[in-house]
Amino acid sequence: MTQMNRRAFTLAGLAGVSTALAACGNPVGGQGADRLDARVDAARDYLRNTYPSLEELFRNARGILYIPVVTEAGLFVGGAYGRGALRINDATVDYYSATRASVGLQIGAQQYAHALFFMTEQALSDFRYSEGWAASADLRYATPSQGGSLGAETTTQFAPVIAVVFGQSGILAGASLAGVKYARIIP
Repeated sequence: MTQMNRRAFTLAGLAGVSTALAACGNPVGGQGADRLDARVDAARDYLRNTYPSLEELFRNARGILYIPVVTEAGLFVGGAYGRGALRINDATVDYYSATRASVGLQIGAQQYAHALFFMTEQALSDFRYSEGWAASADLRYATPSQGGSLGAETTTQFAPVIAVVFGQSGILAGASLAGVKYARIIP
């Protein structure tokens, strides 16, 4: 009887795994892109309405990558993940994920959004045609100071890529894009 219980348990487990995998389905033609585009629209609108001083960045950017929700957590070892869309002339051209792993003195969790403004054709091309683009020292930040207005400083206006981190909530101090890797996805 013990043999039969193990066999039944194993078969039930395999059936459960098969059902779970079948439920995943093929994302092509699914609703994932529509949901992600709606979140990107909300993030874009939030940025434009909350920080009107960014209008010059919106006007001059060759493309903008919006990651509307990044979830980050850590307890000595941490990680972050988010998905978004690259827009050129406010039309989605590709979808991307942003991932990061970190090790160090950290504890907590937070969510935030960010947008990367590609200010030159070369920076946009480097991003789009690389196999995996990582945020680097070339990245410049435009961040709100003590809840004040978010503005592009003179030093950021000439940078090839400008990052804007916004909408932070949680209990993990700070949000940085250093070490974030971006990869093209199918939502």
